[in-house]
Amino acid sequence: MKIRQAVAPVMLALLLAAAVTGVWLWKTMHAAALTPGAATQVRELEVAQGASLRTVLRELEHLELIGNARQLEWYLRCCRKQVAAAGVKAGRYRIAPGQQPLTILRQLVEGRVVLEQITVVEGWTFAQMRAAIARKPGLQTTLRDLSDAGIMTALGAPDVPAEGQFAPDTYAFSPGSTTDMQILRLAYEAQQRNLQQAWETRQADLPFASPSEALVMASIVEKETGLARERARVAGVFINRLRRGMRLQSDPTVIYGLGSRYDGNIRKRDLTTDNPYNTYTRAGLPPTPIALPGRDAIVATLNPEKTDAIFFVAIGDGSGGHYFSATVAEHNRAVQRYLERLRSTPPEALSVDDPPAATVPPAAPQEPRQAAP
Repeated sequence: MKIRQAVAPVMLALLLAAAVTGVWLWKTMHAAALTPGAATQVRELEVAQGASLRTVLRELEHLELIGNARQLEWYLRCCRKQVAAAGVKAGRYRIAPGQQPLTILRQLVEGRVVLEQITVVEGWTFAQMRAAIARKPGLQTTLRDLSDAGIMTALGAPDVPAEGQFAPDTYAFSPGSTTDMQILRLAYEAQQRNLQQAWETRQADLPFASPSEALVMASIVEKETGLARERARVAGVFINRLRRGMRLQSDPTVIYGLGSRYDGNIRKRDLTTDNPYNTYTRAGLPPTPIALPGRDAIVATLNPEKTDAIFFVAIGDGSGGHYFSATVAEHNRAVQRYLERLRSTPPEALSVDDPPAATVPPAAPQEPRQAAP
C-alpha cells in the first residue's frame, strides 16, 4: 500500500509532464506550420524531379521562407498526412515572403510553377525552330544527338519529313522540368489538329490529293506574304496556276532549295539550276513543305479566294502588299511600276518586307526574277 501511495504521485507527475510536453510540441509544430519565415524578398525555389519532402523543406528553411523544417515535417506527417503523401511537383517556383508555410506547401503540391515561354515564328524552317529550342534556357536537352528523321520516329511518324509539321505558336513550359522533346510534341500535335480541321472544312475540288500536299502549299503561301488579308488571294493565284498546269515559280521554294548557299540574293542561275524545290524548273508542288505554316496560312490554302489572277508582284511601297494580275500585259505593267518605284526609292528607305526583285511572268524573261508568277 505504501509503495502504491509512493508511486502514484510519480506517475501523476510523469503523465502531467507528458501532457505538458505534448501541448508544447503541438504548439511548436502548429506554429511551424503557420508562422512565416524571415525572408523579406521574393525567392526562387528549384525543385528537382523526384525531390523528397524533407529536401524541399530544408531548402525552404535555407531561403528563410519557413522557420523550422524539422518541426514542419513533424506537423505534416502527424496532422497533414495527405499533404505529406502527395509530394511536391518538380519545377521552378517564385515564392513571395510573408506567406504561411502551409500556403507555400499548397503551391508546391499543386505545381503552380513559374512558366517560361518559347515562341515559334510563322514561316521559320524546322532547322530554325530546333536552333531556338536549343538556345532556350530552362529546357532539358534530349535532342542533341537526334536527326530530324529520328525526331519524327520518336513522335510516331517515321516516314514523314519534319519540315512543316510543327505549329508556330507561343508555348509555355516549366523551366527545369520540361524537355525540348515535350515542346516539339506539343507543336507537332497542334499542327496535325490545325491541318485536319482545315482539311475537313476545305473547299470542294481543290487540286490536292491529301492533307500533306495542302501543307506544302500552305508553307509557300506563308513565305510569299506576311499580310493576313492577302493569304487567301495568294493561295488562289497558286491554285489557279496548278489547275492550268503552270509552274508555280515561287522564289521562296528556290531559296529553300539553295539551303546554306543562299546569300540574300537570287540570281538567274539559281532560277535555271534544277533541284527538287525549284518551282521554276519543275511543275507541281515541291516534295515537302518549305517552312512551318501557321494555322491561318493552312486555312487560307484550303479556302482560297476566288480570283482570276495568275500573277502577283510586290507593290514596293513598304506595305508588304502585292499587285495581282490576270494577264501577262497587266502583270508587266505592275512590274514596271514596281521597278520605277524601286529606282526612285533610296536604299535606306526600303522596307525589309520589300523583295530585292520583282515578280516576272514567263512571257517576260527580260525582267528581273519572278517572285510568284
